[in-house]
Amino acid sequence: MEITDHIKSLAAEGRLLAAAAQEAGTDAAVPTCPQWRVRDLLRHTGMVHRWATAFVVEGHTSYHPDGGEPDLDGPALIDWFREGHDLLVDALDGAPAGLECWSFLPAPSPLAFWTRRQAHETAIHRVDAESARGGRPSPVTAAHAVDGIDELLCGLHARPKSRVRTPAPRSLRVRATDADACWTVHLSPEPPRVVRADGAPEEGPVDCELTASAEELYLTLWNRLPLAAVTVSGDAEPARFWRANSAITWS
Repeated sequence: MEITDHIKSLAAEGRLLAAAAQEAGTDAAVPTCPQWRVRDLLRHTGMVHRWATAFVVEGHTSYHPDGGEPDLDGPALIDWFREGHDLLVDALDGAPAGLECWSFLPAPSPLAFWTRRQAHETAIHRVDAESARGGRPSPVTAAHAVDGIDELLCGLHARPKSRVRTPAPRSLRVRATDADACWTVHLSPEPPRVVRADGAPEEGPVDCELTASAEELYLTLWNRLPLAAVTVSGDAEPARFWRANSAITWS
């Protein structure tokens, strides 16, 4: 996906998130994040949006702390979320291609990093808001899902802070049925090592394979769908281990 695609996705996902939150109400429980109410979801995501905006607008070249979550609730909180989301979209849309600022994952440029990271941050939390509202969730395109799986496996979990580490080597393959996309995740006492093989010969046999649409894989790997949403082949233990240890946390 290109920078412009990520910005369009971010804009659409943020609007859907706000609409679902408004329908659910800020006191509604969030089934996909059992420890949260909708107010927690809005405060967190809105804080992240403003934190990202600061890097883009102010050009911080090293880590800069977030501004904290607001003590707001109800309609005022939803308005605050919408305002921050609009500020982020405008900042990214107006940023120069040569933007220089801090980022924390490999990317072609800081602008490419921030547009991609915030598009997926917002999409996943939109799913959370829609789970609180109930009803049929908005779809995720195969292209967006493949991109998000790639960011999660090859970016977020390639970092030293990943907790997906097994005492002995294990392997997990992730195969999309509606896109030419396949990843082999090598688990060990070190951070996961991922090999992507789109249309190329795959590596040898694996301990476990997850097969489903790109959307189902994306949401399952982010723990927004149960493992039963995908087809699990071989030894299911690596998949269960992933589910128990792969949560991405703010701290």
